[in-house]
Amino acid sequence: MKVGESTQFQRVIGYFHGTIFLFSIIIGAGIFVAPKGVLKYSSLNVGVSLSIWAACAVVSMLAALSHAELGTTFPRSGAQYYFLKRSLGPFIAFFYLWTNLFSTPAGIAARGLLLAGYIMQPFYPGCFVPEMPKKCLALAILWCLGILNARGVKEVTWFQTVSTAVKMTVLGFISVTGIVLLVRGRRENLARFEKAFDADVPDASQIAEAFLQGLFAYSGWGVLVRIAGELKSPSENIPKCVVTALTLVALIYLLVNVSYLAVLTPKEIMSSDLILLISYVGFTDWIQLGLMMVGLLKLRFQEPNLSRPYKVRLPFVFGTMAISLFLVLTPIIKSPQIYHIYVILFILSGLLFYLPFVHFDLGSTYFNKITCFLQLLLNVSPADDIDEYISTGGKVQKNPPATATKK
Repeated sequence: MKVGESTQFQRVIGYFHGTIFLFSIIIGAGIFVAPKGVLKYSSLNVGVSLSIWAACAVVSMLAALSHAELGTTFPRSGAQYYFLKRSLGPFIAFFYLWTNLFSTPAGIAARGLLLAGYIMQPFYPGCFVPEMPKKCLALAILWCLGILNARGVKEVTWFQTVSTAVKMTVLGFISVTGIVLLVRGRRENLARFEKAFDADVPDASQIAEAFLQGLFAYSGWGVLVRIAGELKSPSENIPKCVVTALTLVALIYLLVNVSYLAVLTPKEIMSSDLILLISYVGFTDWIQLGLMMVGLLKLRFQEPNLSRPYKVRLPFVFGTMAISLFLVLTPIIKSPQIYHIYVILFILSGLLFYLPFVHFDLGSTYFNKITCFLQLLLNVSPADDIDEYISTGGKVQKNPPATATKK
């Protein structure tokens, strides 16, 4: 690359590859643990539980379609942070980073513990896996994945392909087994589906908690923001990729849940060490998503001429905002839990860092040296200044004068 040139995304991903990529990212370890949480907060009501799984697919579609506008409008790494800073100011953007600093590792930890638990369970038949060996194995798995990511894109792509094939093989086996048992029509396998809605009906706060558990299994759709700037014809392909991928995922998830219930009773399915951690991650994620929808609406009015290769319909934005409010506020109002207090205190604790180091800019020289050292150590560099250039259809385009000439 010549001096003075800027690195821009090229739109090279079509509908097929975009759908496959989104599908492979969403299908993950969540489906092996989320059914437990959904059943728990559905009051062991099989009919309500399966309905929530289907509804989670629709909610995820709304959220993904709304969220994708950020990736096409600001096609860069860290688009969410830049978007929040531009639309709602540095205060909200800082708290987005502050929350992610812990919620993202928490989500990774949940998946690592889940995978380690399933790997070790055959060695402890009839009892729970001891916590210490499980945590050690989970840590080893995370270290291996970190080293693999550091080696380069080729190795990561190979691993992604293999892991997706393994996950689909396992889920396919589970689904086929459940279908065969139901077709054979044995009484004990059909019992859970007879009068499925006759059990206790959960209240509003329980339904919200059940949604947070189910949405954890669909949560990979956020990756769309990272590739939205590289999709061909984004206004056409983004909705098609989202709807196709999430419809396939929903079908697989429903079949897997039916298979679980064909073999196990709801009480046998429900035991887990991870339900609370999933609730925490989902709670913080939907706070962030609600703020992004507010920022999206504000930016629509604040900068109407901003280039938007993909523009989501406003009813989808309002729908996502309403769902966010329901999932965040209903549990707090109806049945507050101790982890809600922990989350709120954790978010507010960010003020201890924001006020001195961001607002009053204390020690900026010292932190700049640390940042420079880490960039050299980790072989990373700052992104191009998005205030000056935004890629549109693979070309470099200056921002509108109202933004670009600001002094």
